Amino acid sequence: MAVRLVSGFRCCTVTPSPAALRCCLRHHNHVHLHSSTCFSISRRLRCRLISFGYEAVRRYSAQSLVDMVMEELDSIRKRGIARASNKLGLGTGDQLIENKPGKKTLQKGLLLEFKKDSERVLLAVVQKPDGKKNWMVSDQNGAMASIKPQQITFIVPGIKDFDHMEIPDFIQKAQDNLDPALLEFAWIELVEKNKSITVEELAEMMFGSAEPLESYSAHLLLSKDDIYFTTMETKGSYSVYGPRPAVQVEELMHRKHAKEAAERELEEFVNLLRSARDAQFHAKPPKSMWSSEEKNQTKIEILQAYAIDDCRNEDEKKTAGMQILKAIGLPKTASAAMNLLIDIGYFPVHVNLDILKLNIHTDYAEEILMAAERLLLESPDQDEVERIDLTHLKVYAIDVDEADELDDALSATRLQDGRIKIWIHVADPTRLVQPGSIIDKEAMKRSTSVFLPSATYPMFPEKLAMEGMSLKQGKHCKAVTVSVVLHGDGGIAEYSVENSIIKPTYMLTYESATELLHLNLEEEAELRLLSEAATLRFQWRRRQGAIDASTLEARIKVTNPDDPEPLIKLYVENQADPAMRLVSEMMILCGEVMATFGSVNKIALPYRGQPQSNIDISDFAHLPEGPVRSSAIVKTMRAAEFDFRKPTRHGVLGLPGYVQFTSPIRRYMDLLAHYQVKAFLRGDSPPFSAGQLEGMASLVNMNIRLVRRLSSSSLRYWMIEYLRRQPKEKKFSALVLRFIKDRVAAILLMEVGIQGSAWVSLGVQVGDEVKVLVEEAHPRDDVLIFKEAQAI
Repeated sequence: MAVRLVSGFRCCTVTPSPAALRCCLRHHNHVHLHSSTCFSISRRLRCRLISFGYEAVRRYSAQSLVDMVMEELDSIRKRGIARASNKLGLGTGDQLIENKPGKKTLQKGLLLEFKKDSERVLLAVVQKPDGKKNWMVSDQNGAMASIKPQQITFIVPGIKDFDHMEIPDFIQKAQDNLDPALLEFAWIELVEKNKSITVEELAEMMFGSAEPLESYSAHLLLSKDDIYFTTMETKGSYSVYGPRPAVQVEELMHRKHAKEAAERELEEFVNLLRSARDAQFHAKPPKSMWSSEEKNQTKIEILQAYAIDDCRNEDEKKTAGMQILKAIGLPKTASAAMNLLIDIGYFPVHVNLDILKLNIHTDYAEEILMAAERLLLESPDQDEVERIDLTHLKVYAIDVDEADELDDALSATRLQDGRIKIWIHVADPTRLVQPGSIIDKEAMKRSTSVFLPSATYPMFPEKLAMEGMSLKQGKHCKAVTVSVVLHGDGGIAEYSVENSIIKPTYMLTYESATELLHLNLEEEAELRLLSEAATLRFQWRRRQGAIDASTLEARIKVTNPDDPEPLIKLYVENQADPAMRLVSEMMILCGEVMATFGSVNKIALPYRGQPQSNIDISDFAHLPEGPVRSSAIVKTMRAAEFDFRKPTRHGVLGLPGYVQFTSPIRRYMDLLAHYQVKAFLRGDSPPFSAGQLEGMASLVNMNIRLVRRLSSSSLRYWMIEYLRRQPKEKKFSALVLRFIKDRVAAILLMEVGIQGSAWVSLGVQVGDEVKVLVEEAHPRDDVLIFKEAQAI
């Protein structure tokens, strides 16, 4: 098809189709209509085109047809403005307000629009005055109301005695007239001249009439418009409007389309949420589905942030609360967001939100995993020549049954002079990891392994910890061995610290080690020696002022924690148990030796102390030994303190100095001690000064406090969940630890190892056992309420 340019716009040279005509009109005056709207012209113009007939139209050239159309448009515009001006006595531009007729007096029968409240606008017919200023009206719902003049938003012109029963029909007819394309057409006509307009003029321009219905339709279009026109001036219910500049309209249209697209996305997302929420548990979409599309991933992450009070800005809060939750019909609360995420299967029923809130690292970056692989393949042992061979010793590694990584193991023998010699073998991760390396920095960031009932998050990548660092039964393992000879009273006679190679003989749980001790087998004489040494050490420390705070300690293992009803195994351990006492005493002994070793050799180490000068054990002598006394003593203890230059007394342990050294795979502070000691053993300067250690310890201890908080809350959650599942009529034995107020006592459930409170009967004393029932148990809300069981 040939084309030519006529009068500044492109036009077809053949008989135009309606689409071609629309094309020509759109290019007139270089003003573009948006493709999302349909171009409309006034009724008069439509009639004129129809009157020519199709054959007549075909005889016109495209240019002459467009010229005819534009002439008619201009004629209609001029007549419309003149008619509107004549009717209202108005001029144009700034004269519109000044030349308007006198203020309209309200009278019975007028049809007006008024603001009912902040969200509703109603049509009503004036009935009668109500006092000096107010008027009684009958609204579109048939209700009578008293309105103030300032509530009136529009008075429909040309009506004197309207029947309020006809309001619904009037509204319907007006709604049928609301074609936004008409408003766009009017804007195109007015924008070039920057001409202001009244409602009546606009009605004449769009509908060819300024009758009441058309005027009200024009008013509705303007009141709903936020693109093309702006209010220039308003006096009472009378307004004058002006076309917005083309650049502004383009920007507003862009925003509108973006908003509409966002609203469609939100609606689709909300529908996905509803569908997932209503699906059966096994039919819910996998978590990965929500991240398969970026638009859904962003919204689900915002909802998650809202659930843990971690939104980055007010926009995210608005998206989660005012948009998503409101659309679902839920309250705008963090708990509602959490429950929704559980209901759609994104969170498991027993999700641990503290992991998210505290930003606990649960996975490793790919670069960390690759660095760990390289260490396993490439790292030589720079201490190999100096290692002593201790593979002939019987070595016991004792830990909880689910321990994945083993840091320490024990050996013992009786010397010819009757004294006991002990070897404390500690895993040697520093043969692989160097200070300042990428693996070391990641370990420092984590600061400690995280042990939860439902999961373990190791300080080192799991493969590196298990294959390269952990002690393994029957395998040659690299270690740092602390050997100690004890005096007959349990004091340290001599010691040494050396790099070693060991071959662990037994991997025992605390339960199995205790059983072996009770069996008193001849072939396990070394285990009995370790137990004897532990007893000597405990008695020696007590003479030095150590405080025995051993009590019952609960431990829980949860299998399949993502299931709605996972398996919960509860263990209640007595810290005074022979095997637990054995291991703890040997670890404390190692800590004393390392503090002495560091002090003698002037090595900067994390020396741990705990001043207890204000504790007089005799003050607690009236309390029963065990959990009751321990609980009272623990409440008076002060927090531990560190010195990085010299040992400081640890009053609770009854030691002149103490350095944690036996868990370098699990605790970064222990790893720091290994860096310093291993450098000294090689004859090198320690990698860190006391000041550097202090700075690192500050960060590490802050992270450790967060992990302890997480571990404590997680353990309590699962203990409450365990109790929630118990039969309501089940009675538990509880030990009264102390009285809180009146007859409300702090109690310890002996079978569970959890503390709580309950009202107890008169006559019950501290140290007595009572039977209690679980009245309420809600783990998510941390609610646990006991009541004393009535004696039968």
